[in-house]
Amino acid sequence: MREVVVIDAVRTPVGKFNGGLSAVSASDLGARVISALLERTGVEASAIDHVIMGNTLQFGENTYLSRLAAVKAGIPHEVPALTVNRLCGSGLEAINEAVRMIQLGLADTCVAGGSESMTNGPFFSEHMRGGARLGHVSLTDGVVALLTDPMLGVHMGVTAENLAEKYQISREDQDSFAAESHRRAVKAVEEGRFTSQTVPVEIASRKQTLVIDKDEGPRSDTTLESLARLKPVFKKDGTVTAGNASSLNDAASVVLVMEKQKAMDLGLKPVCEIVAQSVAAVDPRFMGIGPVFAVPKALDAAGLKLEDMKVIELNEAFAAQSLAVLRELKIDPEKVNTNGGAIALGHPIGATGAIVFTKAFHELKEAGGGYGLVSLCIGGGQGIATVIKSV
Repeated sequence: MREVVVIDAVRTPVGKFNGGLSAVSASDLGARVISALLERTGVEASAIDHVIMGNTLQFGENTYLSRLAAVKAGIPHEVPALTVNRLCGSGLEAINEAVRMIQLGLADTCVAGGSESMTNGPFFSEHMRGGARLGHVSLTDGVVALLTDPMLGVHMGVTAENLAEKYQISREDQDSFAAESHRRAVKAVEEGRFTSQTVPVEIASRKQTLVIDKDEGPRSDTTLESLARLKPVFKKDGTVTAGNASSLNDAASVVLVMEKQKAMDLGLKPVCEIVAQSVAAVDPRFMGIGPVFAVPKALDAAGLKLEDMKVIELNEAFAAQSLAVLRELKIDPEKVNTNGGAIALGHPIGATGAIVFTKAFHELKEAGGGYGLVSLCIGGGQGIATVIKSV
């Protein structure tokens, strides 16, 4: 089978909901990282065989985000594009799809990742097509709808409460996990550990050009005391709060995926090889436990064990969810998300999979070699995992 490698991985800063990136569309965020990726690697836009992007809020111009972002970035019209939606795993699914295309000989060079602007998620009416005869008309918040499981009729936060109850995860443990995520992320920002992976976004107005070049989520003032004051959001007397859950965000991230020999022929230096991938499905009521089943599948496919992993990036949808996964897989929390996770940085749904991959990519590069694991839980009851290896 053809070997698949990754040359480089980039992301925008992760913007807060209604924050610094709120005026930038998902397609423009995607175009920004695609352009930066090509510039950094020196690969011509005409050399790209396929663009694959994850996105979940597929309304308006984002109905086919990948194509629009590609064209805005200067990718030739002749290059096809694919938009994928595996909810929280969309960005990683896009990368895995690029791997499969290359393994099958359908492409040699792909740009893959994800983009999401949750701030610009629309309000809409599901019942106006037939007309409103009399009375008030209500609107549905597209972002809330995205985060609600239609099979259960509950918000994703309720599934986190289910995990907290099932695995006896206390409020104190969740808050402690969240505080540590912020501490690590703040430290990473201060030490410039994200500099090599982050590309700034310029926002021009009549008066000035604003440059967003740092993640907006990490807070140095997040403490156990401040988190303890927050009230439960999803369940009376529950344990999941706005502080120990990931936030709503805007960001984009892409990676350059290539057939190994093609990369060598072009004089490019691969950083890592993608050696295995998996997806697993679970009871939607406990959707966050998905990685517990996806991770062993990916490791088995690679012929490896958790002990072989030098870098582990597990998306932090909720502290309760993350702790349940870590405990079930018997992973030392000290080895996971060493630069902070989504509770601090944020969770722009369609982009997050590519963002955590990008973090793992650069952490493995800095570590000087070894294996890396990337995994996310997925709304609706799934988990996704990918194993990478330094080249």
